[in-house]
Amino acid sequence: MKTKLFVGIGAAFVAFGAAQSASAGVSVGINLGVPAPVYVAPAPVYAPPPPPPAVVYAPAPGPVVYGAAPVVVAPAVVIGWHDNRYWDGRRWWGRHDYYAYHHHHY
Repeated sequence: MKTKLFVGIGAAFVAFGAAQSASAGVSVGINLGVPAPVYVAPAPVYAPPPPPPAVVYAPAPGPVVYGAAPVVVAPAVVIGWHDNRYWDGRRWWGRHDYYAYHHHHY
């Protein structure tokens, strides 16, 4: 019984929706001939830009004098034997280390 009721209500909604979409859009209105109030924007007003700031002339700055750059001279690299050690420009070699890694065939 409930199923028939729901099917009937559903069919009525479908028929009502189909009738609404098939309408031609006819409307009836009454016009009294009185215009609606219209808002008119006010006339534009010209606002000139502010005057430019006053120009102030300052005296030129004084000359900048820099001192001479310091000169740093690296000590000379002396490659060779110094006392009991050998300097190869990178590290010190003891006499035993030097002869162990530098094979000289005299």
